[in-house]
Amino acid sequence: MDPSEVKKDLYPLIEPYDTGFLKVSDVHTLYYEQSGNPQGQPVAFLHGGPGAGTSPANRRFFDPEFYRIVLFDQRGSGRSTPHACLEQNTTWDLVADIEKLREHLDIPEWQLFGGSWGTTLALAYSQKHPDKVTGMVLRGVFLLRKKELDWFYEGGAAAIFPDAWERFRDFIPEEERNCFIAAYSKRLTSSDPTVQMEAAKRWTTWEMMTAHLIQNNDDINLGEDDKFSLAFARIENHYFMNKGYLPSDSYLLDNVDKIRHIKAFIVQGRYDVCCPMMSAWDLHNAWPEAELKVVPDSGHSAYEVGISAELRSSTDKLRDMLRK
Repeated sequence: MDPSEVKKDLYPLIEPYDTGFLKVSDVHTLYYEQSGNPQGQPVAFLHGGPGAGTSPANRRFFDPEFYRIVLFDQRGSGRSTPHACLEQNTTWDLVADIEKLREHLDIPEWQLFGGSWGTTLALAYSQKHPDKVTGMVLRGVFLLRKKELDWFYEGGAAAIFPDAWERFRDFIPEEERNCFIAAYSKRLTSSDPTVQMEAAKRWTTWEMMTAHLIQNNDDINLGEDDKFSLAFARIENHYFMNKGYLPSDSYLLDNVDKIRHIKAFIVQGRYDVCCPMMSAWDLHNAWPEAELKVVPDSGHSAYEVGISAELRSSTDKLRDMLRK
């Protein structure tokens, strides 16, 4: 993919006007930043993974003259500390963190923008605090159900990416291949840092090799980035081992009625291997008021041409609705 193709569909890169750290527990401190219009419509960017952290490009989905853009790194991710920490790191801790950050920034209510795991977190937060959310944009829906985890981590997606799967699979002895998530958990929490790092790189590379319709070397190379891959793999695996800390497999779908009043846009790549379209479809069926846009020539990444164009279009639509 030519980066210039995506560039023309997004807003120009801007710098934050405010950065800071917020202590949210006796263990964790979050990095956050604000950019765009300080008096604008607040929007919180919820990154994926969990464990991926934010990047400057995340600011580019929003009209900087209209939006007050809030990015933050979730517990253990990016510039938040301690790095790759699993202690006190659950979905409900993160939901509480979002609320603490909203209060810290003196924001009465805000929009949410989330992709992949960010959709999981956006749904969990909005269902807990439906009066604090004015709109949502969700990309690559992930509901953290067993069938989704089985598809991606227990061999389903290997039918499409058998070459990428082999490196992920072969790190695990044959006798432990009945559950790759558990086998990787054992190694990602090993007392041997060398074992941890090799497991982290293989886990991360598997996801990055499947994240685009046409494989993207920049993403694949993140699998060799020690800092990124350690947080990404450890925190993802930790959440998946614990079923996202959700009360039931269908929890997020079962609680859609709490957020039915919120204007929402769902953007889904037709050929998303990481978060297959079945989840976006199930969410849309449970929540028909949420507009679903299926991008016919895209996979999972927010930075594929069709996906990025629809994400910007969705934030612009919410902007125009508020301007009326």
